[in-house]
Amino acid sequence: MHETIWVDRKATGPDSCRVAVSGELDLVTAGEVREALQRAVGENRVVVIDLGGLTFCDCTGLSALLTTARTAHAGDAELRLCAVPHFLARILRLSGTRGAFTIEERHDQA
Repeated sequence: MHETIWVDRKATGPDSCRVAVSGELDLVTAGEVREALQRAVGENRVVVIDLGGLTFCDCTGLSALLTTARTAHAGDAELRLCAVPHFLARILRLSGTRGAFTIEERHDQA
């Protein structure tokens, strides 16, 4: 992965996983993150994306998250975001896309 983004996927059950995304989710890194998240959604029924380590997100990063949400919905997978940083929560609210996601307040849930 690019030096400004880290994606760590861990199984949390037989058909669930947690994907931690840390660093800058932008034009340079969004494609890599999108691919990793699409794989996770394609292989699991429940995917939690932990964004606690995210330091930046631009519109291409938001697009990667929205594409993953659409894929999850189409495949009847459950997708949740947790530890959403304030700046991303604001972007979701201002862009009217918050409703595309289930957002957890706590990130110790699978």
